[in-house]
Amino acid sequence: MTSTDTRHTAPSTRASLLGLAAFLVAVTAVAALGVLSNTGTSSDYAALRQPPWAPPSWLFGPVWTVLYAMIAVSGWLVWRRHGWRGARVELALYAVQLFLNAAWTPLFFAAGLRGVAFADICLLVVALTATIVLFARRSRWAAALLVPYWAWVLFAAALNFSVWRLNTG
Repeated sequence: MTSTDTRHTAPSTRASLLGLAAFLVAVTAVAALGVLSNTGTSSDYAALRQPPWAPPSWLFGPVWTVLYAMIAVSGWLVWRRHGWRGARVELALYAVQLFLNAAWTPLFFAAGLRGVAFADICLLVVALTATIVLFARRSRWAAALLVPYWAWVLFAAALNFSVWRLNTG
């Protein structure tokens, strides 16, 4: 490979597993931030007026656990196939959507800024949609793994909006 060649060679098995671990750690950090900023707020959340179609609170943990695993594998698939340099824009956008995901829980629960949280989740939908489109050009599997996350975020945005409106004085 010449210095001007931009092709990516597949990482070794060890490097690939370390890469997967890095994606799992990044996504786990996002999840942990959500858990930490949600501590002690279950009674506050239960006191909020909810739309009749709101799922039971116990459902969120299992759903997010599965989604976070899929999010990590999705990013890893793109990285493994194209590397950081070969998928710079795609992986930067992936990081943006992770940041927006991480920001939502503290905004909604810890700060009680439900309108700001709604703006954040709307930006997350946009960033996630763009990530899926760009990932699809690199790996259809990576893009497909993000589709359930996208659907859940759309649902969560509708729920965020409803809770915000129902509880605005």
